[in-house]
Amino acid sequence: MTIRILLVDDQELVRTGFRMVLDAQPDMTVVGEAGDGLAAVAALRCTSADVVVMDVRMPKLDGIEATRRICAAGDRPRVLMLTTFDLDEYAFAALKAGASGFLLKDVPPEELLFGIRSVHSGDAVVAPSTTRRLIDRFVPMLPSGSGESEANLGGLTGREREVLTLIAQGLSNAEIGDRLFVSEATVKTHVGRVLAKLGLRDRVQAVVFAYETGLVKARGAN
Repeated sequence: MTIRILLVDDQELVRTGFRMVLDAQPDMTVVGEAGDGLAAVAALRCTSADVVVMDVRMPKLDGIEATRRICAAGDRPRVLMLTTFDLDEYAFAALKAGASGFLLKDVPPEELLFGIRSVHSGDAVVAPSTTRRLIDRFVPMLPSGSGESEANLGGLTGREREVLTLIAQGLSNAEIGDRLFVSEATVKTHVGRVLAKLGLRDRVQAVVFAYETGLVKARGAN
């Protein structure tokens, strides 16, 4: 299967460099380019793409709002956000908007390729430890958990709540399996059910959800 990619960056040189790397892959093809978020949203009305490689800061419409509009339209395409600085607050906002992950703009080509393949397969491109650091830094931006938490989590079983809590604490599937004394395959099944019941795209959004509802508190929070 060929992964169709839309490149979105206001720097033509950056897009050209990415296109050279991506088009050289046997399983990838760049189906279009856009110089800003508004152009990206417009391009997707007539171009089918599986993954959008999106810059954060752009004129006319930034990557965050473009991501929100794209993700609100359906499951595909998935958005891989590019950011200049690790733990950039803009990248965090993009994850909340529906992006499946973020990478630094100067990542080695192999990391970019891995990221695109990962989001295409439905995974999130944010390491558990990075997710935890990101949430710990930006949790003040989230609304405080309230009584809505119980209502929002009402459809989860006790074990599914445990899994969601451990995801939010930054544990990988293998680590969750060790903690709960179950196989990694069983953990994957639980994670899938949690995402489906909560209407979430991936485990990054699950982490954000857990903090927003107050199921998990940031380090140092009262």
